[in-house]
Amino acid sequence: MAKRDYYEVLGVAPGASADEIKKAYRSKAKQLHPDRNKDCKVSEAAFKEVNEAYECLKDDQKKAAYDRFGHAAFENGGGGFGRGNGQGDFGSAFADVFEDLFGDMMGRRAGGAGRSRASRGQDLRYNLRVSLEEAYNGVQKAITVPGSVACAACNGTGAEGAVEPATCPTCSGMGKVRATQGFFTVERTCPTCNGQGQIVKNPCTECRGAGRVQKERTLSVNIPAGVETGTRIRLAGEGDAGTRGGPAGDLYIFIEVKDHPIFLRDGRMLACQVPVSMATAALGGEIEVPTIDGGRSRVKVPAGTQSGKQLRLRGKGMPPLRHGPGLNGEAGDMLIELAVETPVNLTSRQKELLREFEATSADNNPQTQGFFHKIKGFWDEMKG
Repeated sequence: MAKRDYYEVLGVAPGASADEIKKAYRSKAKQLHPDRNKDCKVSEAAFKEVNEAYECLKDDQKKAAYDRFGHAAFENGGGGFGRGNGQGDFGSAFADVFEDLFGDMMGRRAGGAGRSRASRGQDLRYNLRVSLEEAYNGVQKAITVPGSVACAACNGTGAEGAVEPATCPTCSGMGKVRATQGFFTVERTCPTCNGQGQIVKNPCTECRGAGRVQKERTLSVNIPAGVETGTRIRLAGEGDAGTRGGPAGDLYIFIEVKDHPIFLRDGRMLACQVPVSMATAALGGEIEVPTIDGGRSRVKVPAGTQSGKQLRLRGKGMPPLRHGPGLNGEAGDMLIELAVETPVNLTSRQKELLREFEATSADNNPQTQGFFHKIKGFWDEMKG
């Protein structure tokens, strides 16, 4: 039997936003959940179908693939949901709304034994500046990152002697307490454990019960060749330590490539402005230009070169990201923009020679002749 369209399953339009998709899933999941439809095979099958649809559409990459190829995007090993039985990854999808819908039900089922209040540590950001040469070659950088780490004295438990925290007696581990006022039930954070669901009876003297301590760490970071301003590098588990034994967050390193005194960068392309003498521009010749790898290249200047003319050196630009120089992936090019330099501080003899040259060079300046011809036509038209 052919699968139904995922958008149809959730009851949303194909152009629905992430919030609309999540809202529709919450409603469907609450309506069809097995705990509310015991021994109903139809509801169970529908619940699995809704769960599978949400698992796909909540993920931007899977959603894009589905929008383009439909169900065929996940057939024959093409990025399916990992179980092969059509019900999707229940833990991943339903975790987004499970707490809001059925937290109380599961708490009662556990007999008030409480739940782990371990939480993931915060992600950290580090801004790192590198030179253009370092971005070209790649570099290993040592950085010092301030943040929190798990307390070694209590192994992150927050309790002296690494004793596991006890379940909060006030909220039975739920982290919340409820009070009934007439027809209304008011829920608030447990004042005893501050929402943790657990209490530390004998706090660790090193971290004062926090389970974490502030500490600077020195990390070695591999900056790959080809990075540019805005490149983000993720170091998993190098963020702030989690609480109650929870996993650490991640460290995100944002790269900024410093301006270079010679080269101007645009993606893989490099540009360099090189001055040439008036004589070289007129007669032609060769100039020597630097390259980002520290080398030199000789470039021919055609006779009659004007300012702004660009010459190209193939493969002398920046390497693509994740590929070093000489490895797979093509490097960009280097553009050389020639700037014809007008001589200064002329001697009397030089001035005399230039006047002689000017007197005999009426036919050597076509751009000048063309420009003044246009001006003459403009003035004549204005007079008419």
